[in-house]
Amino acid sequence: MKKLLLTFVLSLFGVLSFAQIEGKWKTIDDETKQAKSIVEIYKKTDGKYYGKISQLLIKPANPNCVDCKDDRKNKPILGMEIIRGLKKDGDEFTGGTITDPKTGKTYKCTITRSGDQLNVRGYIGLSLIGRTQTWQKAN
Repeated sequence: MKKLLLTFVLSLFGVLSFAQIEGKWKTIDDETKQAKSIVEIYKKTDGKYYGKISQLLIKPANPNCVDCKDDRKNKPILGMEIIRGLKKDGDEFTGGTITDPKTGKTYKCTITRSGDQLNVRGYIGLSLIGRTQTWQKAN
């Protein structure tokens, strides 16, 4: 009986942690397939999830986001909060935004986790019109 209970508890913990996105993730460019940066995703006291660039793996042409339109304009890409305001909704995280520091454009964002990978979808309007990147768990 104790073994069965322990197995159940460990299985439940595994299922609960599977849906989490907190931690460090290696961004992979969907066009070049190269690792670009490490993004650290964390939960703030408002209960929403945010992500900032904690390491650059490829040196950008400009170290600042010159094309950003909001409070990130001309701010360094390293340390920039690119994911803002995601909420957990079942197995996905949605309702927030993601900013591409290369173009300065901000998109609606949905993230789902599949094992040691995140499927990060940025889109305008409908989720059908957008693109998805697969990010890998960073060690």
